[in-house]
Amino acid sequence: VCRYPLGMSGGHIPDEDISASSQWSESTAAKYGRLDSEDGDGAWCPEIPVEPDDLKEFLQIDLRALHFITLVGTQGRHAGGHGNEFAPMYKINYSRDGTRWISWRNRHGKQVLDGNTNPYDIVLKDLEPPLIARFVRFIPVTDHSMNVCLRVELYGCVWLDGLVSYNAPAGQQLVLPGGTVIYLNDSVYDGAFGYSMTEGLGQLTDGVSGLDDFTQTHEYHVWPGYDYVGWRNESTAGGYVEITFEFDRIRNFTAMKVHCNNMFAKGVKIFKEVQCYFRADASEWEPSAVSSVLVLDDVNPSARFVTVPLLHRMASAIKCQYYFADAWMMFSEITFQSDAAMYNNSVAPPEVPVVPTTYDPTLKVDDSNTRILIGCLVAIIFILVAIIVIILWRQFWQKMLEKASRRMLDDEMTVSLSLPSESSMFNHNRSSSSSEQESSSTYDRIFPLGPDYQEPSRLIRKLPEFTPGDEDTGCSGAVKPSQASVPEGVPHYAEADIVNLQGVTGGNTYSVPALTMDLLSGKDVAVEEFPRKLLTFKEKLGEGQFGEVHLCEVEGMEKFTGKDFALEGLDASSKSPVLVAVKMLRADANKNARNDFLKEIKIMSRLKDPNIIRLLAVCITDDPLCMITEYMENGDLNQFLSRQQAGSPPAGHTPTVSYGDLRFMATQIASGMKYLSSLNFVHRDLATRNCLVGKQYTIKIADFGMSRNLYSGDYYRIQGRAVLPIRWMSWESILLGKFTTASDVWAFGVTLWETFTLCREQPYSQLSDEQVIENTGEFFRDQGRQTYLPQPALCPDSVYKLMLSCWRRDTKDRPSFQDIHRLLQESANEE
Repeated sequence: VCRYPLGMSGGHIPDEDISASSQWSESTAAKYGRLDSEDGDGAWCPEIPVEPDDLKEFLQIDLRALHFITLVGTQGRHAGGHGNEFAPMYKINYSRDGTRWISWRNRHGKQVLDGNTNPYDIVLKDLEPPLIARFVRFIPVTDHSMNVCLRVELYGCVWLDGLVSYNAPAGQQLVLPGGTVIYLNDSVYDGAFGYSMTEGLGQLTDGVSGLDDFTQTHEYHVWPGYDYVGWRNESTAGGYVEITFEFDRIRNFTAMKVHCNNMFAKGVKIFKEVQCYFRADASEWEPSAVSSVLVLDDVNPSARFVTVPLLHRMASAIKCQYYFADAWMMFSEITFQSDAAMYNNSVAPPEVPVVPTTYDPTLKVDDSNTRILIGCLVAIIFILVAIIVIILWRQFWQKMLEKASRRMLDDEMTVSLSLPSESSMFNHNRSSSSSEQESSSTYDRIFPLGPDYQEPSRLIRKLPEFTPGDEDTGCSGAVKPSQASVPEGVPHYAEADIVNLQGVTGGNTYSVPALTMDLLSGKDVAVEEFPRKLLTFKEKLGEGQFGEVHLCEVEGMEKFTGKDFALEGLDASSKSPVLVAVKMLRADANKNARNDFLKEIKIMSRLKDPNIIRLLAVCITDDPLCMITEYMENGDLNQFLSRQQAGSPPAGHTPTVSYGDLRFMATQIASGMKYLSSLNFVHRDLATRNCLVGKQYTIKIADFGMSRNLYSGDYYRIQGRAVLPIRWMSWESILLGKFTTASDVWAFGVTLWETFTLCREQPYSQLSDEQVIENTGEFFRDQGRQTYLPQPALCPDSVYKLMLSCWRRDTKDRPSFQDIHRLLQESANEE
């Protein structure tokens, strides 16, 4: 979420804060190195050509205060076609105080970033890890002597913590039974390294919280334990780890939050006590400490943030001693909540850029002009007040009309569920069934039609907000109605704080039209109560704000499955236990969560299709409420296909999959979606990660993908509140917030593409998230500049033609799921 442009392209960074090692001429001075600007001769250019391994030329930016920088953009010198200089590579150096300079390196130790290949395209690079700095230098790098020019932009936000360094003992190694070595060192620390770490920042401030299992990581191709810094109890004196934090100035501290691992089965626990000492400036440590004793949790092994109150103590440095509760202690993030000390005059606050103004006291004011100016301002104010009154009046009547329309829908709830009308989704008081003219005007407000490059922050702040689905569902993946759980009068895109990517009874991934709400009219649930004592818990599959999902073993399940449906892995004649997924709601869940859980059960109990995950039984007579669903032994389709090879299966080698197998799986997905669309259900997150695989390539549609951190990269975060699977979403869903069966068809096309690539790569893997969003704008403009997913190697022309039809701009031109299912069946008959 911290990806806002810091002012090079917008001009908020003044010219005097931009400097360089040298300049070719006055017209290519440092102040002209602004991204997407053609002022001067079009860019900053150093005085002489850059030589290989000669890193003396640089473009420097002073941000006047510490910033958290997550993204950089570069561009060469185009100058309307007169320039052709660019930097093919570059390094970044940064400093927090202007004296000690640090070379940025990525999580694998690489310092050189790939730059531009032409003088006009903008190349954005994510900084992993992000850097915390006031001064930033761009250093051109070449592999042969050449002239270079640069235009740059920094993206991020103000570093509110004010932390400039932390000093701590170096992280250690943990050897697990079996010989696996877990490296718990701070691998991105930018200070001095030795027995201890001094004068730097690293993984404790990189914004990434570790997983429940410390051997797993958010990043690919890194070593086990990468996200955590850890220490062994027996290696410390006194039974505690001491960390000292230095800040930019004296602050009023209210709290400290420490993200700790708590995998107590492997000897790791959160700290049992912490004592923090405070110091102002260069004075001695104050004798009185803030001490907090924690109540340890030996039940839930999940990692968590621990909040330590700091009682409004004033200091510029804090020394905290964290006491061990077990053999190991592991931290992944430490943050502070504080305000600047308003009465502190001993330390000057950091300078902030201001707009320079000039004033000459000798000038006389022209009274006549002043009167005219005042009159104009008064008139403008009256006009603005009138416009505001008109807007508020229109919004009032719009809300009244919407309430009236909802009452009309409530009166017509007895209409048959099988009616073919599309589900009606409301966003910002505008119906998704609006005309094309209304859609266009909405689009004009959300995504400007100008062909110029759009900075990422402009898109992020203007995208419609989206509440994620019930992502916790582990291997169950239940189908759920969204409108069933939304109170009347609350828009579908109402803001909701997301605790993490695993949310039991959160906002629902599926939507159901008002016409289907007669399912909730009090009819009995079509599943039986299951004896809770017959459940044997084997493994936790997911966890959310209000509940958990577990893998369980049960006996006697054959009595609870009807003869009209064959349960995956269950032999009716066998009395052996079977595996199921059990979704549990915590006993302390609020009333809304309980109501949503019960409504979800009612809807799921009516969904019976061979290609939709099935609700088998429930435990709702007492707490905790549970629903029992099928468990598919081969996991999700994404992971299943990524383990396969294409072709004929050689004996004793990696499992293989043929074109016929892929088409068979795709046909089943189309069949399940045909069933959902016949009920006017809208899935909104169809992807291979949300399809489960059983025996003999059996496929069942679910929605559990976001419960696994493995798929967190498939979802695009918007300002900390919502996540969007933008690489699978249609243009109208991203830009207009419209989710219909036609947008599900678009997602099916992407799912089909994933299937025939054996899930070897993410859709549009060559594009950044911002470029994917911009590509949706090209689909809207429909000028032939949009980018399509390429034809997979295993995909015949007929199937790729089907994919392209799913991605047509106009929703009415896309095929229905009935057509898709028929076409896939016909292609099977032609083999």
